[in-house]
Amino acid sequence: MSKQTYVPFLLDLFRQFGYDGVTLSKISQATGLGKASLYHHFPGGKDEMVETVLADLEQGLEQITLEAVRGEGNARKRLGRMCDRIASVYQDGQKPCLLAALLLGSAKDVFQDKVQLLLKSWIDAIAAVLVEAGMDSAIAQQRGEDGVIAIQGALILAQGLNDPAPFQRVLKQLPQKLWEGIAERH
Repeated sequence: MSKQTYVPFLLDLFRQFGYDGVTLSKISQATGLGKASLYHHFPGGKDEMVETVLADLEQGLEQITLEAVRGEGNARKRLGRMCDRIASVYQDGQKPCLLAALLLGSAKDVFQDKVQLLLKSWIDAIAAVLVEAGMDSAIAQQRGEDGVIAIQGALILAQGLNDPAPFQRVLKQLPQKLWEGIAERH
């Protein structure tokens, strides 16, 4: 089996326990691989595992969210499609965010640049849709940031309360909030 086979298991582990909380024992238990097999697939150890998961996440972000905002249809509908896909990625608020988990503890220094790049791509994609719809680029950039803040904040709140309702509500309302101030011609 290729190391890609183990990405979903690793993603769940790093989401749940963060970088510092994931041990080889937990990885072995989740993947069914012994220590030697883990190092065969991931010679760089835990850092390589996270890099593999982040590469997969980047590809997923591109396919799931960014293609939604860059795809066909009017801009407002594309923002709604992005929110629908984000809801799916986080299982309507049931799953925590890997990016947030990687900004805690010792992982921050190692993965900060990659996390920053992923977040910036997401913000820029939202802003591009809003600019296309006629919004000033500086305001659109702020709205892109606000959109990601709303999503990530709602995700943290849903996890903290053990209640996905805030996340679901934010995603439902977000396209309208991002859209405020744009003429209805789009």
